[in-house]
Amino acid sequence: MDSTRSAALVGVAGGVGITRLAVETGALLAAVGRDVLVLDAAYATQGLSTYVDARLDPDVTTLASDPSLALADACHAIETPGDGALSVCPAHAPFARTAAASTAEAGERLGERLVAATERFDYVLADVPPVTTNPAVGVVTAADAVLAVTTGDGRGADALSRERGRLADVGTRLDAVVANRAGEDALADADVVVPDASLGPAADAPAVDPADPDAFTRAVASLVDVAFDLDVGLDEAPRTLADGLRRRLP
Repeated sequence: MDSTRSAALVGVAGGVGITRLAVETGALLAAVGRDVLVLDAAYATQGLSTYVDARLDPDVTTLASDPSLALADACHAIETPGDGALSVCPAHAPFARTAAASTAEAGERLGERLVAATERFDYVLADVPPVTTNPAVGVVTAADAVLAVTTGDGRGADALSRERGRLADVGTRLDAVVANRAGEDALADADVVVPDASLGPAADAPAVDPADPDAFTRAVASLVDVAFDLDVGLDEAPRTLADGLRRRLP
């Protein structure tokens, strides 16, 4: 088994599309036969909960607060093609419970949950907001790899600089930079550039298709390679982004 089993995808600012990117990355891994968990550390936005049509109690905040709760009790499956499986563990809680799950002790426990999850899943991805909260600190200090997700413009470059400083402050290195929803003129130091593929709502996820990969799927495959040193084997001739968009039009 590969030595890198968990990766924290850290959004350097709000609205960079990190939750969808985490789900799509997990879906691609599942499509090629891996069992994957996406763990939510973004308690404020709770965006991962929109990918699940089920009762979300307990949720990930309960996992962080209650060490007696089993991980499986807060996990939910998302249908994907292929032989693997994708599960998500979202935040879906009122303020009082998110506050209780945001203490330093609870943040450390969330990191421990991430490490424990690698014993059940082939790979674990964490949806992490800017590192200004205890849950975010707990996850980035526990993950095998940390990837900063930003935009490809000047705003993204400024936010990336701030996030580098935050990660250094908590004693964590930045392993790679992902420019999401970006064009060819993305950040010069981006390790992965994910094009703006005009993805539909959460109900339409996942959009990746390893059987007939477009530019978006190939970019997500590059993210998998960078995060986990895993080649998912997309051997078909590359498609352009325009090709991929045409395929998604009705």
